[in-house]
Amino acid sequence: MIIALSIAIVVQWALLLGLCTAVLLLFRQVGMLHERLGPVGALTLPGGVTVGDRAPRFDLEAVGGGAVALGGEEGRGRDTLLFFLSPRCPMCKSLIPIVKSIAREESSSLRVILASDGDEDLQRTMIADERLEAFPLVLSTELGMAYAVSKLPYAVLIKADGHVAAKGLVNNREHLESLFEARRRGVASLQQYLDKGRAPLKQVQQRTVA
Repeated sequence: MIIALSIAIVVQWALLLGLCTAVLLLFRQVGMLHERLGPVGALTLPGGVTVGDRAPRFDLEAVGGGAVALGGEEGRGRDTLLFFLSPRCPMCKSLIPIVKSIAREESSSLRVILASDGDEDLQRTMIADERLEAFPLVLSTELGMAYAVSKLPYAVLIKADGHVAAKGLVNNREHLESLFEARRRGVASLQQYLDKGRAPLKQVQQRTVA
């Protein structure tokens, strides 16, 4: 009886250690996946201004008044985050607190411009409801066309020198932050980053086949 109980205890401990090992390996794999995907730029839609090009010049008026200049070197030493949103886009509204947080964290080196189109009364209501008075909001169909914005929410990061650093669809904080990481690493888009990762693998496969 004692021997059987001892064996059962040993088996239980062995199973527990095996389970702990499996969990640790799972966490390690998740961490490796996060590390690989962390620096990826947001998913870029085809068309529009290409990353690396100079941002087109726009002189616009913000809802509620005030001139907004985009393109050239109008950031005055700061980058520009151009965030495209809509009053009828729930995902856009869910990202507003994140945009505000990034604006606070990067206030010394970043300005945030909101962009939309459509009914101005709806835009004013959104500004009031979401407390967006601190950020200029411009209404311009031409601006959206210039960057080929066909889905929302969408963001463009423009460097202080007027060149587009990164752009793409953004559905969460990681996507937004990845625009800044993409600029730091010189990666334009998710597709480009993945293609860079595939290239060495293809070369290895070709050498193996040969």
